[in-house]
Amino acid sequence: MGKATGFMEIKREAPPKRDPVERSKDWKDIHLTPSKELIESQAARCMDCGIPFCQAGTSIPGSDEIGCPVYNLIPEWNDLIYQGKWYEALERLHKTNNFPEFTGKVCPAPCEGSCTVAIDDNPVAIKSIEWQIIERGFKEGWVKAQPPKKRTGKSVAVVGSGPAGLAAAAQLNKAGHTVVVYEKDDRIGGLLTYGIPDVKLPYDTVMRRVRLLEEEGITFKTNEEIGRTITWEQLNNDYSAVILCTGAQVPRGVGDVPGKEANGVHFAMDFLTQNTKSLLDSNHENKEYITAKDKNVIVIGGGDTGVDCITTSVRHGAKSITQFDINKIKEDIRLDNNPWPLFPMTFAKEDGHKEAEAVYGEDPRAYQWFTTAFVTDEDNNLVGLEAVQAETIFEDGNKIRKPIPGTEKVWDADLVLLAIGFTGPEQELLEQMQVKVTNRGTIDAPYGKYNTNVPSVFAAGDNRRGQSLVVWAIHEGREAARECDRYLMGDTILP
Repeated sequence: MGKATGFMEIKREAPPKRDPVERSKDWKDIHLTPSKELIESQAARCMDCGIPFCQAGTSIPGSDEIGCPVYNLIPEWNDLIYQGKWYEALERLHKTNNFPEFTGKVCPAPCEGSCTVAIDDNPVAIKSIEWQIIERGFKEGWVKAQPPKKRTGKSVAVVGSGPAGLAAAAQLNKAGHTVVVYEKDDRIGGLLTYGIPDVKLPYDTVMRRVRLLEEEGITFKTNEEIGRTITWEQLNNDYSAVILCTGAQVPRGVGDVPGKEANGVHFAMDFLTQNTKSLLDSNHENKEYITAKDKNVIVIGGGDTGVDCITTSVRHGAKSITQFDINKIKEDIRLDNNPWPLFPMTFAKEDGHKEAEAVYGEDPRAYQWFTTAFVTDEDNNLVGLEAVQAETIFEDGNKIRKPIPGTEKVWDADLVLLAIGFTGPEQELLEQMQVKVTNRGTIDAPYGKYNTNVPSVFAAGDNRRGQSLVVWAIHEGREAARECDRYLMGDTILP
């Protein structure tokens, strides 16, 4: 399995990316194509470790990021790449992952954190190898539409075209059911299209796969919102089953912080969605987006969505960019409470951080800052932000932010972007359908079964599990399709 002395001889080498300053001036893909030789040598680092946690997809309390949630056959296709058998590697990859071109670019790679080499060395570059397998597959013409040979006579409506919806649709179509995907926005892809900047995941990459799914027989309908343009009763009457893959789209706010209604305070997803829509519609010429140009931007939230706001603000030409992270700066090595094979909670610079540092001269992150008020002028326009540094403590199991006296500060701010997560799915449709929800507001559908209290209705992805990763959405979409197929046919051929 791999080269017998692989990682002992070969150091990890990530595929190249465009220069941070150069790429910050446009909206083109930041990734460069590595050589075939580089990928084959990196695959050789995957040795026969005996216990490949990378592909385990295991969950334990407090973490859902041990190994690959879709159970990719990582050691197998690494070995095939090492041997130069790219076509065979592609076949193995597609057995478990419908969309490796998505995960190969935007997944945080929990597989790499669980790689055995990562115990005391840099892990195998699994994510990069996965991406190159599928890209070569498309380039060589190996990825072709494979419509089912016969239809079952059953029909399924998939509501939502994000990663969960697309995965569910792809699997149900393979089983021979007639599948129609409904999307309330004007483009297919959900957060893949409007939640992730085009520089990280180009829209052309999403549409390349959508066109393939259309060739396989799936119908996509945009600008269709169930409960508004189409009633739930219509959907229920027209289809044998329904899978809800609507995501967790209700953004988390800042509570009772004074001034939160100021002009210039926006949710991150509104900022990102409007930017991408304007980019795709008119290359920004229609000006129908929230601009960061010449503004002092503060991003509240230290996660991936916050980094995407940085990526976008740099390209707009912001005057300054600061990212508030409520947590302490991470260590360079794992702490005792974060052992292998858990996802490593260590310090890292994401692409957006590198771009901001290259353009503005420093890492944009500011740690342990807690916003206490938004400062406005007489016209309610945002001009600043009051904040204090805080310690995070736990009392009776509750997380509490305790201000640190003497750290109060007023920050210049013309634009504040709230990137502090999501509280769950929108409730209006669920109420119309009389679908039960949990005390968290997520759809009450058991993991592994995905059935709701409404007969013939299933749920998968963020609307069921809460805000999570693209790869988990794909996993749930696949599994929900399996259970829907079992419901329709009495048994299932889907994995």
